[in-house]
Amino acid sequence: MFRRLFWLVAGIAIGTWGTTKVNRAARKLTPEGIAETAVGRAADLGGQVRRFAQDVRTGMAEREAELKKTPGRTGRDYHRGFPAAPDQALPGQRSGNAYNRKDDH
Repeated sequence: MFRRLFWLVAGIAIGTWGTTKVNRAARKLTPEGIAETAVGRAADLGGQVRRFAQDVRTGMAEREAELKKTPGRTGRDYHRGFPAAPDQALPGQRSGNAYNRKDDH
């Protein structure tokens, strides 16, 4: 008797679980379910784009701070990418004004 009762309860539990799974899968295939999935994925993509943009802004700010600390770059010359004075060189560059040197010609 207990054996039959056990199998009855097990069958009901498995049937309920299976029905729930089938209903969820069928719901995802309806137009409303597809729309919900698309909206969820679009929201995830939007969040990823926002995080990427924030990372880019942070990186730009860090790089700009590094460049501003570089000797010889001040004021408007910093934004144009040239040293502040022709006789000052950035690290890795030759000193002096390389464009007006007569021995290079």
